[in-house]
Amino acid sequence: MTAQPASPSLPRPLVLGASGRIGRAFRQLQRAGVWPGPPPVWQQRRAPDLPDPDVLVWDILNAPPPDLPRVQGIIVLAGPTPGGDLSRNSALALAALNLARQTGCGPVLLTSSSAVYGRQDGAVPETASLTPLNAYGVAKSDMEQAAGSFLQACGPTAPPACILRIGNVAGADVILQAAARGPVTLDRFADGHGPARSYIGMLDLARVMVGLVGLQVEGASLPAVLNVAAAPPVAMADLLQAAGLGWTWQQAPVAAIRQLTLDTGLLDATLPDIALSGDPADMIAQARLSGWRPA
Repeated sequence: MTAQPASPSLPRPLVLGASGRIGRAFRQLQRAGVWPGPPPVWQQRRAPDLPDPDVLVWDILNAPPPDLPRVQGIIVLAGPTPGGDLSRNSALALAALNLARQTGCGPVLLTSSSAVYGRQDGAVPETASLTPLNAYGVAKSDMEQAAGSFLQACGPTAPPACILRIGNVAGADVILQAAARGPVTLDRFADGHGPARSYIGMLDLARVMVGLVGLQVEGASLPAVLNVAAAPPVAMADLLQAAGLGWTWQQAPVAAIRQLTLDTGLLDATLPDIALSGDPADMIAQARLSGWRPA
């Protein structure tokens, strides 16, 4: 689980949403000395409690761009999570795309979610229909549609962009976040097993994003949409066990989803030199590196 050395030729990416859950985790990876690329320019809306020269304070939706340092690649982590104003997901994506179109600092990596697929059997490819089952999935699907319409309207001036449909990120997912505060309950299905999902470790997610920016900078074209997860899917019970945390079972309700698996063949073909770990213990180690701690 070592970070690959960054190419000295790669410029710094701009990361929008440094104060969010994954943004904070990414910053912790940099502090731990394992960030897999050039040090990003970190953006957030509000000034940090303590002055931080590495943070660009900018409300991208309500203020013109400040004098930006030389950056290449925009990683859009900014966006409300369930419970917030989910319509901001589309607005932030469009603002990032417009910035890249005006400045030429693409590619833009737009973070979507496996939630856009809803309940589908088998390994779900990027070509599957979008059938989200909750408001968060609907908001991410709307964001994808808005981004697609923007890029189509731009025609030949469209910035390079890639929508990342990310699986569960260990350490930022609901189960580990809840388990860090106390015991959790898992659904048990008729086969005697609990839920399983496509997961990715926090450091591996950073490696994917840095790798995609690097590909575009070096002249390769990125897919329009990309599933992002490690293989195989991970049982949530195995993840909790690897973290040394307990849980209790409850009978799975009818609407519960037993398994959601992303087809990651396109990701493997796009970044063949990056081996993503599907081992729960390694994912927990990556989560700890990024600042996740149980209670």
